[in-house]
Order: sequence, then structure tokens, then C-alpha cells
Amino acid sequence: MDVSMTLWVLTILGLCALIGADFFIGRKPHDVSVKEAGIWTVVWIVLAALFGLGLLVFGNSQASGEFFAGYITEKSLSVDNLFVFVLIMAKFSVPSHLQQRVLLVGVLIALVLRAIFIAAGAAIIASFSWVFYIFGAFLIYTAWKLIQEARSDEDEEDWEENRLLKTVEKKFGVADRYHGTKLFIRNNGKRVLTPLMVVMLAIGTTDILFALDSIPAIFGLTQDPYIVFTANAFALMGLRQLYFLIGGLLKKLVHLSYGLSVILGFIGVKLVLHALHESGVHVPEISIPFSLAVIGGVLVVTTITSLIASRKQARLAEAEAEAPAVAEDTPKDSVEA
Repeated sequence: MDVSMTLWVLTILGLCALIGADFFIGRKPHDVSVKEAGIWTVVWIVLAALFGLGLLVFGNSQASGEFFAGYITEKSLSVDNLFVFVLIMAKFSVPSHLQQRVLLVGVLIALVLRAIFIAAGAAIIASFSWVFYIFGAFLIYTAWKLIQEARSDEDEEDWEENRLLKTVEKKFGVADRYHGTKLFIRNNGKRVLTPLMVVMLAIGTTDILFALDSIPAIFGLTQDPYIVFTANAFALMGLRQLYFLIGGLLKKLVHLSYGLSVILGFIGVKLVLHALHESGVHVPEISIPFSLAVIGGVLVVTTITSLIASRKQARLAEAEAEAPAVAEDTPKDSVEA
């Protein structure tokens, strides 16, 4: 898709306007209700759908298909990232009324970092076509790793600060408590970070790790930097509302890692086939409509099986909880008899 500099500028300005409106609406710290989160989640999804349809009308069907495939993939990967966001919020004991501000700024940091990653990825792909082999192999390895983690019985109960964050904290110092929405305060004449600023940096910089699989994944669906960037932008900008909407449902998506591993493995194979095709080897290439069908189908199946498994686990837990109570209520005479 041939994108002019004017379209790039208009797109970035449009996204900035949407982010500004989102910030203005949620400027006052408050506890986000499920109703509010649900309404704005639908708004962001509708905006993404309209953008994809705009690509179909003013561009072509391939660009539209690539956007929707990339958007759905990035959205599904971002849902998995919410698990880590929950851990970070718990680690820093973020007050509930400040969590939306943390996510808003954290997502903005993540968006800027991803834009840098996308620009670098596009430049590398344009110069070295063999990088598709590396991307494909990495996604297949990541898929295998996700399966191993999903099959292990160990649950991730804590989150450790990365080295960059520890360096920032050591250099500037951190206040001992939250000070509303302030990011810096004066402590004994020295300017120090507030815990709010630290957790915002934690959310934003942690996304660097998430980008290591999400960026190669979407480049496996399209090599158009414009589509890669816009798909990432729309997926990230609705992440804050999605956090509050499905926060309580995250633990029920017990098969999400399996679904994501299938998607990443599928895209990894697609990348390797594309690399072989570019090298002159006659191999079949996977089309965008087929990719979109596989990604959507895997997510639907994963969600259904997760909910079924969660209900079975809940029933089993209730039965185990009721068993001791029944045993205690049983008369001793009947037991002796």
C-alpha cells in the first residue's frame, strides 16, 4: 500500500486527537466501573473496525485484511500482557482510582517504544530479506516456550523490576507513598519520583519484552509499516479499558497461552515459507484470508474451552469445600456403626 507523507501525518494527528480525548475524559482519577469500561472498549473496537473498512474503501482488500489480521493478533497478545499488568499493579499497591492514569501513560510509553521498534523492523526487512528466517524461528521458539509454561504447574505470583527501572529508581530516588497524580515531589530539597511515576515506567518499559514477539508476529502478516503501526496503535489504545473490563475474567482464560502459542507458531511457519519463497524456493504461501480465519478460529475455540474448563474447576473446588463440612455434620454414632 502506497502511503504518502501527508497520510502518515494525518493518521498520527488523528491518533493523537483520540488519545487526547481519552485523556480528557478520564482526567479525573476515579474507580472505573464495568459499564464505563465496556462502553469505551466497544468504542475503540468500532473505531478500529471503521479504520479497517476505510482501508478497504480507499485502499484495497489486501490492506484491509492485513490490518484486521494484525489488529486481532495484537489484541489477543495484549490480553495476555494484562496478566503482567495485574502483577505490576499489585506489586506497587496502586490505589484503584489511580490505575486508569497509570495505564494511560504506560500505554503511551509503550506506543512510542513500539513505533521505534516498527521503524527499525521495517528498515531491517527492507535491507535484509533473510531476517524473515530469524523472525519465523523466534516465533516458533516462543510458541514452544508458551506451551511449556502453560503445561507447568507453577503460577507466576510475582513480578520483578527490570534493570532499567532499578537504575532510574536508584538515580532519582522514590517517595515512600503516593501523592495523588503527581509524578515528582520535593523531598528534603531533592526532586524524587513518586511511586505513580515508577509504576508508569514499569508498565511502559515492560512492553519492550512484549514487543519482542508481537512485532515479528505482525510483520509475519504484513510488511507494510503503516498497517503494522496502526494495528498496534488501535490494539494498545483500547488496552486500558480492556484491563478494567476483563480484569476479573483473566484467570478464567486458562487456555489462552495454548491459543497464543498456536497463533505464534502458525505465523512463524508463515514467515519461514515467505522467506523460502523470497529465496526462490517453490513453496506455498499462506494467504491473509486464511491467516485471518485461523487466528479468529483459534481465539474462539480457546475462549470456549477456557470457560468450560474454568466452570469445571469451580465446581470441583465447591465439591471439595463441601466435603469436609458434610463429614463434620455426620453423627459419630452413624460413623461407629
